[in-house]
Amino acid sequence: MNPQRIYLASRSPRRRELLAQIGVAFDSLCFRADERVDPEIDETPHPGESADAYVLRLAQAKAEHGAHLIAHRKLVHRIILAADTTLEVDGDIIGKPVDSADATHILRRLSGRSHRVLTGVATYFQENIKTALSISEVRFRPLEDAEIRHYVLSGEPMDKAGAYGIQGGAGLFIEHISGSYTGIMGLPLCETGLLLKAQGYRFE
Repeated sequence: MNPQRIYLASRSPRRRELLAQIGVAFDSLCFRADERVDPEIDETPHPGESADAYVLRLAQAKAEHGAHLIAHRKLVHRIILAADTTLEVDGDIIGKPVDSADATHILRRLSGRSHRVLTGVATYFQENIKTALSISEVRFRPLEDAEIRHYVLSGEPMDKAGAYGIQGGAGLFIEHISGSYTGIMGLPLCETGLLLKAQGYRFE
């Protein structure tokens, strides 16, 4: 068993599952308040900011915020891992839906066309931060309004960028993907493993 542990600066159950899949032991860094309202992790896109730059900025901000929490709480220093996922459609950045109406609107926009899924990953250790970007393309088949309504009522879209989870019921909607399946889920394992190794983590 690998004795090394890292900190995961994320509440995402998908990211926890993916880390467990590759045998990385971790402790979750719990934010005192919703991490999304912290000023260091403001999800408002900057004027003219590309989706690529946006998602990397958020991943890095989460990792750095995790480092502040570790210092403040006087915790043992370990590698911190953070990630952020967003969609891009027609140059627009699409995050998590604010309500069911917004989720419906997003899914209708994705229907019958392709979009980009971007996941930024950041690691922080001993004041050294490293980042990586995973970009995938996903194409939805045309969706019927009844399908969208049923999916939104399931509640699954509400905590996911782009209002869907590829590993869940939305798998029925996806015609084609190009890129990283785990990146679309929210944590690209290839890039994550390389970042951890670059920070001194040993996969044993």
